[in-house]
Amino acid sequence: MDVDKVPGEGAIVLHEDKKYYPDAEEVYGEDVQVVVGEEDAQPIEKPIIAPKVEKNFNTATKEKGKKLGSQDDYITHLMKEPKFIRNVSLAGHLGHGKTTFMDYLLNETGRYTDIRLDEQDRGISIKPTPVSTLLESEKGKNYLFNMFDTPGHVNFIDEVCASTAISDGVVLVVDAVEGVMVNTKQILRQVLSQGLPVVLLFNKMDRLILELKLPPHDAFRKIQHVIGELNTFISEYTPLHPNYSRPPRFSPEQGNVCFSSGRYGFSFTVKSFARIYRDFYGGSFDVDRFSKRLWGDIYYSEETRKFSRSKEDNDDKISFVTFILEPLYKIFGKVISEEGKELKKTVDDLGVHLFRYEQRLDAEPLLKLVASRFFENPSGFVEMCVEAFPNPVDSAQSRVPWLYTGSMSDPTAQSMLKCDKDGELMVYITKLFHRNDASTFDAYGRVMSGVLKSDSQVRVLGESYTEDDPEDVAIAETQRLWLAQGRHKIEIDSAPAGSWVLIEGVDNTIIKTATICSTKNDNARVFSRLSFPTSAVVKIAVEPLSPSELPKMVEGLRKIEKTYPLAQVKQEESGEHVVIGTGEIHLDCIMHDLRKMYTEEDVEVKVADPVTTFCETVIETSAMKCFAETPNKKNKIAMMAEPLEKGLATAIEKKAVSLDMGKKTVRMYFENEFGWDTLAARSVWAFGPDTQGPNVLLDDTIPSEVDRPGLLSIKDSVVQGFQWGTREGPLCDERIRGVKFKLMDASVAEEAIHKGSGQIIPTARRVAYSAFLLANPRLMEPIYAVEIVTPVDCIAAIYTIMARRRGNLESDEGKPGTPLYVVKGYVPIMDSFGLETDLRTHTQGQAFIQSVFDHWSIVPGDPLDRDIVLRPLEPSQPHFLARDYMVKTRRRKGMAENVSINKYFDDEMLLEMARQDVEPGM
Repeated sequence: MDVDKVPGEGAIVLHEDKKYYPDAEEVYGEDVQVVVGEEDAQPIEKPIIAPKVEKNFNTATKEKGKKLGSQDDYITHLMKEPKFIRNVSLAGHLGHGKTTFMDYLLNETGRYTDIRLDEQDRGISIKPTPVSTLLESEKGKNYLFNMFDTPGHVNFIDEVCASTAISDGVVLVVDAVEGVMVNTKQILRQVLSQGLPVVLLFNKMDRLILELKLPPHDAFRKIQHVIGELNTFISEYTPLHPNYSRPPRFSPEQGNVCFSSGRYGFSFTVKSFARIYRDFYGGSFDVDRFSKRLWGDIYYSEETRKFSRSKEDNDDKISFVTFILEPLYKIFGKVISEEGKELKKTVDDLGVHLFRYEQRLDAEPLLKLVASRFFENPSGFVEMCVEAFPNPVDSAQSRVPWLYTGSMSDPTAQSMLKCDKDGELMVYITKLFHRNDASTFDAYGRVMSGVLKSDSQVRVLGESYTEDDPEDVAIAETQRLWLAQGRHKIEIDSAPAGSWVLIEGVDNTIIKTATICSTKNDNARVFSRLSFPTSAVVKIAVEPLSPSELPKMVEGLRKIEKTYPLAQVKQEESGEHVVIGTGEIHLDCIMHDLRKMYTEEDVEVKVADPVTTFCETVIETSAMKCFAETPNKKNKIAMMAEPLEKGLATAIEKKAVSLDMGKKTVRMYFENEFGWDTLAARSVWAFGPDTQGPNVLLDDTIPSEVDRPGLLSIKDSVVQGFQWGTREGPLCDERIRGVKFKLMDASVAEEAIHKGSGQIIPTARRVAYSAFLLANPRLMEPIYAVEIVTPVDCIAAIYTIMARRRGNLESDEGKPGTPLYVVKGYVPIMDSFGLETDLRTHTQGQAFIQSVFDHWSIVPGDPLDRDIVLRPLEPSQPHFLARDYMVKTRRRKGMAENVSINKYFDDEMLLEMARQDVEPGM
């Protein structure tokens, strides 16, 4: 029988061609890509499947879903009634008891609003914490209080500014013992500049009794002195904001001062204390008339039972002492000293019931228990805030024109002025809070009009969004909305006008602040950027230990810039990454966040020694008229430079004058305030750098000698060159400050193709530099104003330490009612690093210093003097400092040590200088 042979059967197959198993394509299919990796390519210490690491840098938080309890449900309903809403910020100096008082309001313990773990470790607040809660007034009405617990350290004043921007009022917290401190004044300046209502919370009353042990009459004088010091400071503040008809004034009889102790859980105003007398003794006497007699130099006679302005008898006492301080002292004294039946009788007389186990408590918790039950809830504080602060509808008339950059006549602004929940959606975002994993952020802001809903599409307008440059805009989806309550969050479906809200899902394009509007609103403008009473002047250079991890570090720096309002992140021309902050503790917190939170755990970041930013200025007028030609030789620009009048640079930065005010207003301002002639005052072209920079560009040309239409055709390009030049000065690429640049002459080509921005901008920058360098340039350094609280025996050591750091102490005064002295002075920031440690070491920890940026000062010496020899590892002499700082700054930025003449001076300009025998000093 014949059998057909299978093709290939019997053929000889080599060993290497034999196929024992099916290949991957046969097993998995043709659409599967097969990758063959090298053996042991992964390090042995790295697991094949890495475990999921959950980072958490906050305390245990609780997210409440949409199934709310009765109180939470009531809060969400109250959000729809703006007249029962108060938006408030608690602000004050470091350690004055803001967080403890917030614990008292929320009936919590253990610094409840310090959410971050590093805040609890340090014992200070670093970030503001928003809390929305119900508080009951003395009339029994419930109000929704949206409150910010803000940091008290002077380095975090930017966080206070972010909080007050969306607030309708500020509660200024002052320690009864320490009184008015440096950050108290900073906060007051910020509040007064915004025209916000402000009330005083006189906190830590217990310290007057238990620590200082002042007699009641002396305690009254201490309180009176602190309130008087605050009122004096306010009365001297100028200019007065249009929202104030007269300067605010703190006075208990006006109902804007509350006395409290967050530690022992009580608060009262003179009016609420008067109500305690009415409720305790009965009767129908007039509480308002009685409370107005409980403050000031008003005496009460126990014999005649009458009040009088003068002391008629030696036994007469001041009414505040008789009716408030002495009863308070007696409560403290008896609760601390008495036990058993005596204590029970005392508390029964007060109308306070104690259980037996409560009577056996230690003195401090027992005192807190009695005081809190005697004064009951904080209704006096609530009533003060309700009467002093407007609701969102009433405040919109004054806040919207201050915050919104658009026209007040457009429909969007009209909706915000009415706080209309049926109007256009507008939300002002001022703060970003990281989520628990620190990889994403929630945006916090205030709904100015309309209703913000979850799962809705919105437009997110960034800070730099303008009508002419509408690039900084993005479409985002509000994934979820939350009502912040400290460590808890309540999820809500919508947030109507007047409320504060935490928004998830819109943070990608937000850097500092943002404006959220509906996708259909193409005419919306942004809210103004945050303004700060200080500047970021301390900088450090950072780099990863491993260069391959640079992208991770850069991503972390981007997050730092998003969450710290005043922090700046820059990349120098040398490639160096620089972080700029307000002080050492500010930068220390930034580096903690960068290393621990915003980068991977294995990214190690190296940090250079801290330095300061500098400014460049001139002290004389340019030695000659400087000129420069464009590269195509078709245009020629001439300028001169001279110092600005004293105080003008600061006035421009503080927006006392702005080119948006109109030519007539600007002209009148310069004529009246700084004595400019009319021609110069109406010829201001620009401020720089930026729109409110501390330099001025003037058109000082003679109309008959220049082609006026041609000059105006290149005006924008000249202004851009001026802005560019003042942003990066010729000495060491630092900002120019306090210089007036005068445009003296201009020869402009007729053809538009020959006078384009590419020709004019660099030429305008170069001629500005040449005019600057011929006006005797100088370096300026930032100066700290320091305030040191210390015992009297440490003052001599403080003077010695400050003298070694070029410091200048101006006064040392005793703190009234305390054994402490307050030493005030100034120290260059460049010499301030490590000053706090140095002071504590030499005073055994008894001196406490707070430093805040105050002003700019010219560094001694000529930075362009090449005859100065700088020796390594040796401190420079005082008149060598300017040269020393300039050379080291240029080295750090990868620049040549000396300023190049050829870079800024044309050949014709050099020949003209030689003819006029002018030395550039380089």
